[in-house]
This record gives sequence, structure tokens and C-alpha cells, in this order.
Amino acid sequence: MAAPTDPFVHWLRHATPYVHAHRGRTFVVAFGGEAVANASFRNLVHDLAMLHGLGIRLVLVHGARPQIEERLRLRGADLRYVKGLRVTDDAALACVKEAAGAVRVEIEALFSLGLANSPMAGVRIPVASGNFVTAKPIGVLDGVDYRHTGVVRRIDSPSLRQRLDDGAVTLMPPIGYSPTGEVFNLSHADVARSAAIALKADKLIFLLDEPGVTDTAGALVTNVLSGEVAALLAARPDLPEDLIQALRAGADACIQGVKRVHLISRHLDGALLKELFTRDGTGTLITDEPFEELRPARIEDVAGILELLRPLEEAGVLVRRSRERLETEIDRFSLAERDGLVIACAALYPYPADGMAELACVAVHPEYRNRGRGDRLLERMEAIARQRGLRRVFVLTTQTAHWFLERGFEPAEPAALPMEKQALYNWRRNSKVFIKDIGPADAAR
Repeated sequence: MAAPTDPFVHWLRHATPYVHAHRGRTFVVAFGGEAVANASFRNLVHDLAMLHGLGIRLVLVHGARPQIEERLRLRGADLRYVKGLRVTDDAALACVKEAAGAVRVEIEALFSLGLANSPMAGVRIPVASGNFVTAKPIGVLDGVDYRHTGVVRRIDSPSLRQRLDDGAVTLMPPIGYSPTGEVFNLSHADVARSAAIALKADKLIFLLDEPGVTDTAGALVTNVLSGEVAALLAARPDLPEDLIQALRAGADACIQGVKRVHLISRHLDGALLKELFTRDGTGTLITDEPFEELRPARIEDVAGILELLRPLEEAGVLVRRSRERLETEIDRFSLAERDGLVIACAALYPYPADGMAELACVAVHPEYRNRGRGDRLLERMEAIARQRGLRRVFVLTTQTAHWFLERGFEPAEPAALPMEKQALYNWRRNSKVFIKDIGPADAAR
């Protein structure tokens, strides 16, 4: 009997596909000034340094709101916001420049750390920043002059790429410049969104006070489609401002070509690593297409289905199927795929003359059970059977009788099966028979 695998070794082996997938990719990582002010920020820098060491091209976009507000308070200046936007007068702009410079120096200092007893030991990571952002003023909105508050007009992507090609971590403050030499206070979410789009980044990552998007019951929503964000914001106007900005910026980035936007908690130590090197991550993923897809199986899915079925076949739960048989019957299968992994599957074998279909090979990956995936797969297979004019579905099972009973299947005798299936019934296996009346196609509407 093989010895149990050490948890660290197990994790590292399962992270290896992501190491290969991420190497050479461009990630834009955005975080507010609150993250920089927190004592745990040093750990985040260590994690970012590791990503750099793994060959990931990093663009870091930081905010500076608490640092700006602290400087304004020390000067006795007023803090004025209108509709979530700061009105940046001359005094506020001076504080913006000072705070952004201080935050930049602090980040650069942490990336320069090389103590022998630290995770940065022996590491040399150049950090580059510059006038990469051309901005323009917001102007006057609803009678309010926002003065030196601006929006991104253009990103100097060739200069950014050159720094990344040179091996530097690129740092972008929430500041932009105009061709006339003016300086503008920007939203770091706007800078991050614009940079990700201009660079055609592979990922845009927001580190937030929240764990991501949660539903009304407080449960984490793991995947949001970019086209759903507007409706979500309309239905949830009470969401925190930083989450609202990240959702808006993330949805727009997805629509304009950034494949994945991640919203994760800055309070969870190692959240960035868990998000990037585990299949389920820790936060909310914004994509243009579903992260988890229920679809018909294809010939290239054979290996994944075999891997899913093998433990159940070895345990005697399912009848063993060869690769050759699976390849010839692949059009019978539907599956759930999550980030390239087959996590559930089922097959449907119709018997049109009897108005019946056999449901077979129902399997869900152990890590994804008890989350409704089996039910969704069953609904899909029943819908396919109805579309083919079939009125009943049957299963043969030795160990999962209760699961089917709880979903409307009734016990039956082998004699109730289609004659063709009766001839193939394995009396030594002695599988229990269950049949469900699914009604005609019109009943599903």
C-alpha cells in the first residue's frame, strides 16, 4: 500500500499545471491604499515576488485614499465627495501627489527587501514606474466642478511592455498627466481597467475589503458573467463602493478582451496564491463565458471522462468501460466542465420503440458533490430524453439507490426494462432497477 502523500507535495503537484499556464502571462493587480497601510501588505509583496519569479509579468496599480485623507486632515482641509468621486481642489491635489509618492516608495522598499531570513532572500526585483497614463479632467457634472479629478484617456502600452520585457514589476499610481502638463487624481480601478485592456492582459485582479460578490444570504458567488454585472448593480445598490467600482471596471475589461477578472479579499492571507494556483480559488471570477459549463461531450473529453469514472469503476459502483467503447459512444454523454476539468458526466441510451432511455455513467467528482451538479445534470438528461419523444428514464444501480429515489425514480423489476436491455441484464451484478416517468416534451415547458 502506497504511503500517503505529504499535503505540501500534493498541493505543489496540483499547482504545477497553473505554473506552466501562467508563465509569461501578463497580470494587472489592483489594490487600494488600505492594503498598503495594513501590516499584512508585506506578505502580499512576498506573494507578488513569487509570481514574478515564476515568470509572470506583473503590473501593480495602487490606490492611496487613506494616505490622501490623512494628509488632508493634517492640513485641516475639507474632504468632499460627490456621487462617490472626490472633488480634487488645489490643496487636495498637493496631498494626492505627496501620498502617491510615499506609497510608491514604500512598495519599492518592500520589493527591495533581501534579508537572509525572509522570503525575499537573494531576490533582485526591479520596480519601474513612470508617466504611463494620459488623463483628462472629468470637468463639470451636474453643476459640480471636479477640478483636478480626472479619467484615463490613454495608456502608453509600448512603454509598459518594454518595462515588462526588461523583467521589471511595473508600478502605476492613481495619477495621470495631460499633454499640457497638468496632473489628475484618478480612480485606481479606472487605471487598472485601462491598463489591462491596453496590454491585452490575461488577468485583472482586484484585492478588496470584501471576499468577492456574495448573495443576499451571504454566500460567495464564485462566477459572474460580464453581461450580468449591470443587473447585479441595479439590484444591489447597497454594495460597498470599492466592490462596485471593481465590478464595473472588471465587466468592461472582460467585454473589451480581458479573459478573466478576479475579485478577492485582501484580508485573507495568501488569497492571491489560492486564487491563481487552485481550481476553485477564493473569490469571485468575472468572465464573458461561464467558468463552469454544462455541455455535450466531445471526443477530446474521453481522457477526462475516463479519469472521472475510474474510481467508481474500481469501487464497483459503475460497470467498467474501455476507452474504445467510450470513444464510440461519446455522443451519448453530457458533462460539466470547470476550468478544463471534467467534474461530472452522464450518458443517455435511448430505446425509442419502448419510449424509454437508460441513464448511465452518472458521476460527480468527489470535490464537487453535494452542490447541485448531479441534479442539474439529471435535468439536462431528462430534457434530452423529452426532446426525443421519450416518456420514461431508467437506471441500473447497485450503490446509489437512495439518490435516485429522492429524485422521483420508482423501484421496478428487470422485466420492466426494454427487451433489448433485459437480454443484457447482468444477474450476477444484481443491479436494482429504477424508472422515472418524465412525461412528454410539452410537460417540460
